[in-house]
Amino acid sequence: MPEQISLDAYSLRILAELQRDSRQTVQQLADAVGLSSSPCWKRVKDMEAAGVIRGYTALVDAEKVGLGLRVVVEANLEKHSEDLVRRFEAAVAASPHIVQCHSTTGQADYVMTVLAPDIKRYEQLLHDTIFRLPGVTHVRSSIVLREIKAEVALPVEPAGQAKPSARPRRAKR
Repeated sequence: MPEQISLDAYSLRILAELQRDSRQTVQQLADAVGLSSSPCWKRVKDMEAAGVIRGYTALVDAEKVGLGLRVVVEANLEKHSEDLVRRFEAAVAASPHIVQCHSTTGQADYVMTVLAPDIKRYEQLLHDTIFRLPGVTHVRSSIVLREIKAEVALPVEPAGQAKPSARPRRAKR
């Protein structure tokens, strides 16, 4: 299990702000969390070095780039040997249309999210990719009719604090 990093209220506010808008300047970020620029920048760099901040990315609308079909796929493996699991997970990682994959308990060994342009292309992905994943014995597909919530920001607000209605005062830390 990865080591959990202890973060204070300022660092948690920085994370919340970066998740809201990672393109803001250090000065804008510092103003939003109540720090001066140098300590704010240092905290960001420290969180990057510790792996708390893994990177920065653009959020792309799947439908607008021609990936209008989202499918939740449950898969079971024939056995759970280390070699087979490693090969299955490597094949999943290599498939660009499988955008999420979770090893789970319960009915399915893995739950994946697959994006495709349409049902015809999904059927092709099933036959050409998913059914051919190493060790797969059972696949169940559920077409997503409508996305209700797809939040990518983590709830990192300081414990016991509601979102402030006004910006915090700037502290010299």
